[in-house]
Formats: sequence, C-alpha cells, structure tokens
Amino acid sequence: MSERLEPSESYGVHLAGDDAVVPFQVDALDLRGRTVQMGPAIDAMLARHDYPPAVSKLLAEAIVLTVLLGSSLKFEGQFLLQTQTDGPVDMLVVDFRTPGDLRAYARFDKARVAAMAAGADPSALLGTGILAMTIDQGPHTSRYQGIVALEGGTLEDVAHAYFAQSEQIPTLVRLAVAELYTRGETGAARHGWRAGGLLVQFLPDAPERIAHRDISGGDAPEGVEMPGGDEDDAWVEAQSLVGTIEDHELIDPDVPVERLLYRLFHERGVRVYDPTPVRDQCSCSRERIAGVLRSFTAEEIEESIEDGAITVTCEFCGTRYGFDPAEFRAAG
Repeated sequence: MSERLEPSESYGVHLAGDDAVVPFQVDALDLRGRTVQMGPAIDAMLARHDYPPAVSKLLAEAIVLTVLLGSSLKFEGQFLLQTQTDGPVDMLVVDFRTPGDLRAYARFDKARVAAMAAGADPSALLGTGILAMTIDQGPHTSRYQGIVALEGGTLEDVAHAYFAQSEQIPTLVRLAVAELYTRGETGAARHGWRAGGLLVQFLPDAPERIAHRDISGGDAPEGVEMPGGDEDDAWVEAQSLVGTIEDHELIDPDVPVERLLYRLFHERGVRVYDPTPVRDQCSCSRERIAGVLRSFTAEEIEESIEDGAITVTCEFCGTRYGFDPAEFRAAG
C-alpha cells in the first residue's frame, strides 16, 4: 500500500516512527529508495557491549547501511555485511534476516582504539581490507556475494563504490549516528544511541538514460580521469536535493522520515509505502549451538571443557549457554 505525502499539517498517513524502514518513490525523477530512523533497537544492540564511543558509532553506521540494503530483499533470507581489515576495528558483522531481525558485532583492539584521538576519522578505525555483502536465500540456493575494497573513506563511500562497480545503479547513501542525552523523570541524564539513513536509486524505465563511466583497461596514465557520459537531468536534480540533508535530520525524533521526504521531494511528488519494522533479535539458540558442538571431534570437545562444563557465549547478544560435556562425548 502506498500514500502520497502532503504538507506536514495534513499528512493523512501513519508515521513510521523509530525502527521501521519506509520505502518510497518519486515517479517524476525515476527514483526509488528507503529511509529509516533507529532508536531503541540500535541502542539495545550497542548497549550490551562495552564498546568505546567511536566503535559504537562505526558499528551503528554499518547497522543502518545493512538495514537499507537488506530490507530490499523480496524473499525469505539473510543479508550479511562483514568487514575484514587491518585497522583498530578489524571486523564488523551485521546480520539481517527478513523481514527485519537484526544482530551486530564489532571486534576491535582496545589499545589501538584508545590510542586514537577523539573524533578520529572512521576510515582510520577501519584501515584497509575488504567489505563483503552476502545474500543467502536458503539451503537449496547459491549464495551471492559482492566484495568491495576498503582503502580509506567512510561506509557511505564504500557503499557508493559497491553500487558503481557491482550493481552499476546510480545510488546515493546517507548515514548519520549520534549519542542522545535526555532527562528522565527523576532529572537524571539518560544516554541513548540514535541512527538514521537514506538510500536513493535512479531506476528509469529506459536503461540508456543511465550513463556508465568507462572502466579503464589499465593503460590510462596515472591521475588521468576517464571520460564518462553526461548524467541524466533527473539524477542530477536528485543528487542536489539529497545533498541538502543534514545529519540531524536523519536522527532527530522530532523530524519523522515522512517529513524529511516531503521536504526533499514535495515539488516532484513523493509516495511512501507501508513501513517494515526492524528489531534487535539474535538468531542464536541452545539447539543451534548444541548442533555445532555435536560436529566437534572428541579432542575438540575435551579442549572446550572448563571447570567441568562447556560454556558458549554468543558474541552478538551476549547470551551464555552451558552444556554438560557428557552429552557430546556420548554423541561422539
């Protein structure tokens, strides 16, 4: 179901609020996209780990990017975003399972992160390496994986490079994260994380309207820009409009995503579709972990025993599972 946005005084639509992805389209500009504001869900995922603020911010950006990409899946499956780098934050993992279950984890070197100045460039946290995006439709299908190099820059930059190289769809991504401090009923300050994002793609009916930059065959002199076709006027206008977005508009609870979309595209007409909720929901379970342990050799089982028990802690949600080793010795 879709509804055309009208001025804020008379939207006539149900506002999505936090933790819900809102698909939209602007027919006059051949645009389709998704936007989201995240509050309680992302705060819960970050709060259960003792991450330094810089690591929390980076992981939150990865979570929002994963939501914007994973929510496009039209089937039951999984979208996994993972980085592997040589930076102080050497791994980010965000797991999105349709229609909207999320879990996320960051691995980092405490000493290296602590040695960085406050407000350090996120690219310095990531370092160099790769970012992999994996789509899994289930056990009877082949996985699809796209890989893009991480060589400095933000996750927004990486997303743009991915779409330019792999999908060849003109795409704009905006991500924002902030810490929010409010006063509770007792007057004490309360801390929480908020994040938001917007993804816009140019998808005209006539594919020739998408200008593709030529890919160098490797013979061009260093520093020489390869020629590319002129961009479509509609896409130029879209980039100009999206370029006016300020970070606070993506995360402010008093600026719902519908209001932002109306501000950006009201002159062209913007239509929104039913929101899809996203939630902090880990997929770990005692049964799943027990299944993994049953695949261990007898030697691996013995090595896993500590104080007479096997204890497994989920890196995503922090849940601890305890097992009697005798169960797996018998299975072996």
